[in-house]
Order: sequence, then structure tokens, then C-alpha cells
Amino acid sequence: MPSTRIIVDLPTRMLHLLKDGRVVRTYPVGIGKMLTTTPTGEFTVVNKQPNPGGPFGVFWMGLSKPHYGIHGTDDPSSIGHMVSHGCIRMQNRDVLELQSQVPIGTPVTIRQ
Repeated sequence: MPSTRIIVDLPTRMLHLLKDGRVVRTYPVGIGKMLTTTPTGEFTVVNKQPNPGGPFGVFWMGLSKPHYGIHGTDDPSSIGHMVSHGCIRMQNRDVLELQSQVPIGTPVTIRQ
């Protein structure tokens, strides 16, 4: 089974999916605004939920830092911008594609 991990690069606002150390897919993301920045560090995916409701789009992947996650959005124009309350926002089609390749326990690095 390939080793899967996610790297979120805040300056470029890109999320990279790696398998066995190689980038296999890159997605544009929205990140936290100045007053509610996206936390940096090492986390893991701890839960997954389809159709979470509210502004979270079609899918939610919770991180090991409580209240933070990678999720879809009901505002696709926000992707690529600093707009969230700290979460990583993705286009709904992208978060669905990503979640299908990311098991619970996947490491997530968020870097500045």
C-alpha cells in the first residue's frame, strides 16, 4: 500500500497530495485570513464526513487540531484567497477527489 501524505503550502495556497514521496496531484486552496490564520505544523486526518452542512461544501476531513479541517466550500470564488477561519478550503470536486485517496490517519503538513 502506498504511503500517502498531504502538504499544504500556505504562501502559494496549494495543497499537494504525495504518494510514496512523489507529488501526484496539486490543488488550489483557500486559507485562513489574517486574524484567523491557518495553523502550521504536523497533523493527521482524524475523521471524514460527507455533506457536513453549512459553508463546508460537500465533504469535511477533520484534522488532529480540533476545529480545523480540509473541506469543500459553498463559495468557489474564495479558493486561492485568505478568507477562512483557519481551515483549508477546496473546490467541491477537488475535495471529493482528494478524500477518495486519503485514509483516516494520513499525515498533513501545513507549512509557511
